[in-house]
Amino acid sequence: MTPAKTPEKSKNARLDLGVLPGLIGYQLRMAQIALFRDFAQGLGEHDVTPGLFGALVIIEANPDLKQSDLARATHLDRSTVVTVIDNLERRGLVERRAALHDRRANAIRLTAEGSALLRKLKRQVTQHESRLVRNFSDTEREMFLALLQKVFPEHR
Repeated sequence: MTPAKTPEKSKNARLDLGVLPGLIGYQLRMAQIALFRDFAQGLGEHDVTPGLFGALVIIEANPDLKQSDLARATHLDRSTVVTVIDNLERRGLVERRAALHDRRANAIRLTAEGSALLRKLKRQVTQHESRLVRNFSDTEREMFLALLQKVFPEHR
């Protein structure tokens, strides 16, 4: 007598995800995966992640920003921010200087090359965002942003 074979799920068969589809955290994670994939496809040629893009935008908006302030704004620990800044500096996109009112601290600002790249990235990110919410009305997009901002208001 041969053992009974259990039916195998085909590669195209949908798996039962149980309670996951009804969980906000799961849906946010799936949205993040879609967002990062689209971001990489649209901006991959520049070797910029969503995190690096965010850091560049914050630095542009706050010339001579202290590294510790960038860490707070990006919700990263200081050592991680140092690595991010090292990467951006090595690529010629930012420069460090002694902070004006605190010589012990570094201030960072975009270089001309960093500003030029960020202008291009902003256009591409605008297109990326449009693709992500193409099925939303303007009202739905605004509501979605407002609802997301309510999840952790203390992180704003």
